[in-house]
Amino acid sequence: MMRSVGTLTRADLAETINRRMGFSRAESLALVEEILGKMGDAMAEGQNVKISGFGSFVLRDKKERIGRNPKTGVEAAITPRRVMTFRASQKLKDRISEGE
Repeated sequence: MMRSVGTLTRADLAETINRRMGFSRAESLALVEEILGKMGDAMAEGQNVKISGFGSFVLRDKKERIGRNPKTGVEAAITPRRVMTFRASQKLKDRISEGE
């Protein structure tokens, strides 16, 4: 059975850095923001982001296609767009499956 245990936030990450590394709260939050900013910038430039032992954020360009409104059945064009997916590393998958 799957259970929700909450959401990990920027503040949680900063708090962990503060406790474990001894940086001030402001420095810890700045570090988290810098890392997330770097990841966002890379993806905005079309780069995939890989974090070894954790997973990869992979960008994919989807072409224009015809879709259907599930309520009405009316066909409509779906515009081309870039989507991001996350692919967990095997190490992370193993860790998650151990938690069941």
